[in-house]
Amino acid sequence: MKLIAVSKNHSVSDIMQAYVSGHRVFGENKARELELKYNQLPRDIEWHFIGHLQTNKIKYIAPFVTLIHSVDSLNLLQAVNKEALKMNRTIDCLLQFYIATEETKFGFYIDEAMDMLQSDDYHSLRNIRITGIMGMGSFTNDVQRTRDEFKMLRHYHTVIKTTCFNENHEFKHISMGMSGDFQIAIEEGSTMVRIGTLLFGERIYP
Repeated sequence: MKLIAVSKNHSVSDIMQAYVSGHRVFGENKARELELKYNQLPRDIEWHFIGHLQTNKIKYIAPFVTLIHSVDSLNLLQAVNKEALKMNRTIDCLLQFYIATEETKFGFYIDEAMDMLQSDDYHSLRNIRITGIMGMGSFTNDVQRTRDEFKMLRHYHTVIKTTCFNENHEFKHISMGMSGDFQIAIEEGSTMVRIGTLLFGERIYP
């Protein structure tokens, strides 16, 4: 289990407090903010991008990002591959799935993802590596709905692993669970939880 400290909209000094206490894995959802923090903070931090990523912003994080959680289209995956090639590196990515009931969420449907993963376009990409999947549950107090959504995501992981990554041991991650629902996510098989409010307190929005 990996805990990603979600530091978006928190200051460099807040992050340093967590760093001094021993934490090394942080998540941001804006490319330029992540780039600025990367340049001001210790180099042994493992940076995860967890927000909706625009193709024209990939260049700001491509040189150093450890994992992009939120790949939701072939177009975005191709754009990440293009920037990774320029940097002569391979960027690890998670496929984001739409599991919530809210229209504001992003992500693949399972049939779309399976079609992409079996396409020639996907197999031509050499500078990305799919290491798992991600999903965001509905914003709800309905525990059973949250559990059902996380069960669905775990099922998607099993289907994709069996069909497309059966011999690939690096395809192992299920990123699900945040401050309000991480316990359910862990019970349902999460390997990464994204915790912000419980670690840093309420965010101060600019």
